[in-house]
Amino acid sequence: MISFELGGLCSSSIPTFLQFLTVIGDASHLSGYSFSAQNNIIHPSAEPGNKTTVIFLPFFHPGIEMPPTPPPDFDQSKLVQNVTSILTSPQAQNPKTLKFLLTPFISSISLSLIPQILSSLKLAKTEPHLIPFFNFCWKHFPRFSQSPSYIMHFIAVDRTHSLVQHLVHPPNLPPPSTSLLNSSIVAYVRANRPHLAVQIFKSMKRRQLRPSVITMNVLISSLVRSSSPSSISLSQELFRDMQSLGITPTTSTFNTLIYGFCSKSKFSDAMNLFHSMQQEPFKCQTDIITYNTLLDGFCRKGLLDEARRLLLDMKNRGLSPNRNTFNTLISGFCRLGWLKRATETIELMTQSKILPDIWTYNMLISGLCKEGRLDEAFRLRDEMERLKVEPDVVTYNTLINGCFELNNGSEAFKILAKMKNKGVRSNAVTHNTMMKGLCKEGKLEDANGYLEKMEADGVRPDCVTYNTLINANCKAGDMAQAYNLMDEMLRRGLKMDTFTLNMFLHTLYKEKRLEDAHNLLKRASKKGYTPDEVSYGTLITGYFKEENVDEALKLWDEMKKNQIVPSIVTYNSVISGLCGAYRTDEAVEMLNEILGSGLVPDETTYNILIHGYCREGDLEKAFQFHNKMVQNSFKPNVVTCNILIRGLCNAKMVDKAFKLFNMWVSKGKMVDAFTFNILITGLCNEGKVDAALELVAEMEKKNLGPDHFTYSTILRALTESGRKEESEKFYSKMLESGKVHDKVNCTTPERALEGQVETHELGSGEVLEEVPLEHNQEGTSEMLESISDAYTKQVDELCKAGKFKEARCIMGEMMQNGFALCSRRLQILVNQAVDMDWYNNVFGLGLQPIVQFGDDSVICYEGTLEQVIKLKAIIRGFEICSGHVINWHKMQLFGINLWQ
Repeated sequence: MISFELGGLCSSSIPTFLQFLTVIGDASHLSGYSFSAQNNIIHPSAEPGNKTTVIFLPFFHPGIEMPPTPPPDFDQSKLVQNVTSILTSPQAQNPKTLKFLLTPFISSISLSLIPQILSSLKLAKTEPHLIPFFNFCWKHFPRFSQSPSYIMHFIAVDRTHSLVQHLVHPPNLPPPSTSLLNSSIVAYVRANRPHLAVQIFKSMKRRQLRPSVITMNVLISSLVRSSSPSSISLSQELFRDMQSLGITPTTSTFNTLIYGFCSKSKFSDAMNLFHSMQQEPFKCQTDIITYNTLLDGFCRKGLLDEARRLLLDMKNRGLSPNRNTFNTLISGFCRLGWLKRATETIELMTQSKILPDIWTYNMLISGLCKEGRLDEAFRLRDEMERLKVEPDVVTYNTLINGCFELNNGSEAFKILAKMKNKGVRSNAVTHNTMMKGLCKEGKLEDANGYLEKMEADGVRPDCVTYNTLINANCKAGDMAQAYNLMDEMLRRGLKMDTFTLNMFLHTLYKEKRLEDAHNLLKRASKKGYTPDEVSYGTLITGYFKEENVDEALKLWDEMKKNQIVPSIVTYNSVISGLCGAYRTDEAVEMLNEILGSGLVPDETTYNILIHGYCREGDLEKAFQFHNKMVQNSFKPNVVTCNILIRGLCNAKMVDKAFKLFNMWVSKGKMVDAFTFNILITGLCNEGKVDAALELVAEMEKKNLGPDHFTYSTILRALTESGRKEESEKFYSKMLESGKVHDKVNCTTPERALEGQVETHELGSGEVLEEVPLEHNQEGTSEMLESISDAYTKQVDELCKAGKFKEARCIMGEMMQNGFALCSRRLQILVNQAVDMDWYNNVFGLGLQPIVQFGDDSVICYEGTLEQVIKLKAIIRGFEICSGHVINWHKMQLFGINLWQ
């Protein structure tokens, strides 16, 4: 027979002891058992010398001596080890056995020791029996059920979510108390598992248990801040459940829900809740937090009219603005570029005896950097230091970003060095900003290598880090590296977010793969992405560019149906698309929709509409609209001026264009190279070359040019007017100036205006990037075509005169200076081949054997193999000389009156 002396149980014997322990349940039904002198339970059939089972019954018998309490100096580490061994043993499943086994240690186990025990369990290889230990703690420590922090330690060890199931579906009576369930909800929220907290609340509701209003506020707050697309609707459901349980919402409850609605741009729902909270049956008083929450939402979306009305209502109710109120307004003004208003608000803030804090200064510095006023931003930082407001990491990050935006990377590195000298520790935003800046400067290899530097500084790369690098590699066409970075991102446990989705949508949009982009958008929700304004805005812009207006408007309607509130940027994209499709009246209706929604149209909005009327040739409406908008506080800029001047020149009203130009300059307003190029083109088209040359001289005085387009326009005008000698001198001057190598700002005025007017951002907040309408390359091509046009007659005349060497020299010089020959040079080559009797003209004298249709050419020749070979030689020679790529695979032969 095997026997153990309970009184002799020591800590070192616990594991051995547990190996022999077999629990068969409550032994109250057993009979015929007796106790040995050593208080062991002996089966009556046991015989001395035979092996038998030793059973420790899980109840206290008067004849059983309890294990002695460990001495006061008992080693805590051994205590944790022993308790861990008990909790990971099979016998710990039974609550009564667990209680019996833990009895010797109860006086030594305190609440403060529970985290250590659970940390030890977390490292244990065997799955611990958490639920019996949880019940043990709950019943033996009165304060346990009131402390969410201790429950959080259990949640950290609970790999299978058995605890939440135990709380939701308790197997035995008594069920968990309301106090314990309250604390459990808070604990699961703090553990960032609000969906499990909701399950516990639903269980309480079924049992008609009422959580405290504080618990409900914590739960609703966690949901509205969740990234889940259903978080707001679930919060509303919980709000209704509160009322059905008789829990009275507080002002804090309403403030939390209002914040949720504002974060999702559901301002009508937010305002409805704002009004209802003050009425029956709630009668909750609005406070400064309520107003600040709404003001912040309105300002973030540029709804300044709504913000003003709310501020007035706040004052009427006797609520004084606090620092957060002022900072919210300053943030909104800076975001819109209204720095003067932001400065005025700071003055008002100071008058109210509220001093600006670091947040105030950081917002103003951010606004200055966005406007390119970097010197003022640095002065403001120096002023902060004088006022003993020490710049923090946000200040330095903002200045670093501002330097990179102005292509001043060297200064950014100096700020980074100063930041370290000042003892300000860099964070993930700092490193991400540096990476973004390096990518912007084209230093992609340095940016990719910055990951190592980031980790060396003890900063863990985040989603923004990888999104920045993936985006840069996508733009550079290195998709392999982009996918490698994506794999690395997933290996690190970083989930791709909406920004990642938008990045791939943007890449597909740039590659003109709109169908693929649209399919990706449709699948986004299934993959866990939440499409936002940027997602839809990217595709809407793409479809408008492809002149697929109907599909763009379908997406626009779908976006609003999904309750995604468009910002002024997306409205501008739609207005621009409608104007481009000659549907300007519809675009004006869109403007009325903007005004009705409380959004503030910007200069781009008005410029797009004015440009739309000018493009349609309706100058009267363009000027009427301009004048009406000026009365409504619209401030025209140089783009507005250029649009109207271009419209007048296109309508052959150059004199009126000059009057507008002179009136604009007389008011001290700025003009640019586009303004001069538009007027020069208008004068040249009317044959007023001398006046155009005078304007070129004025342009030079103002250091605004001339540029490529200016030269090509004048050169063409001189050549077409027969002023050959002047054109040659002008061309020589052009070469001497070195401007022919400068391919910046060489677009046509029309395209330049489109680039100025139709520059779009993809979204608000964290902006993916500015997306111009990609006219630069096309504009360069047009400019080169126009310069080579000016030499068409000269090259043709030289060829007809048999001066092939001179013609080839001119053509070679043009190629050397960066001018590609346009496809009309092919006509010269074909004509010359005919003149040399090397190629037969089937039409005879006076008719051209080549006809041009846009980018396509139709060439007629004799139907013989010899002529086919010669024609191919001509085309191949043209391809080599001109730099144009011939689509040989698209070339087709058609026989006319041929039998074979």
